Amino acid sequence: MTTPTDSLPPPIDVIPHRPPFLFIDRVLVCTPEQVLAERTFAADEPFFAGHFPGRPIVPGVLLLEGLAQTMAYGVRLHKAGAEVLLTGLEKTRFRHPVGPGDTVTYEITPGRTVLGVTMAEGVVRLGTRLVASAVVKGYAGR
Repeated sequence: MTTPTDSLPPPIDVIPHRPPFLFIDRVLVCTPEQVLAERTFAADEPFFAGHFPGRPIVPGVLLLEGLAQTMAYGVRLHKAGAEVLLTGLEKTRFRHPVGPGDTVTYEITPGRTVLGVTMAEGVVRLGTRLVASAVVKGYAGR
């Protein structure tokens, strides 16, 4: 099933996360084979004040949270009412910093599901540059 980009509901209508802990702004593609989402990090994000003064960088854990939220969006859009919980991250790598004003793209490629836990390949990009990657695991229950 392919969901046209122009008919995708906003993240706030699909996943339970709310600002300031919603780390995807919009979803570009959502199919069973791929979920693409974006987030622009505003210069006034509160974490920039302490991470790091003089050289603000988006914390890596927030990029991973964005990947998890992207996966949750895909699961919930195709399995209405599912509660999706992050259960693990593997093979996590950070390759390039993200700063104020940057727009990242989160890409999730779902893999196999075993006992309700879905494993997905996730990457974060800044334009064409690879920023981070991880295997994201999430449980989708009721």
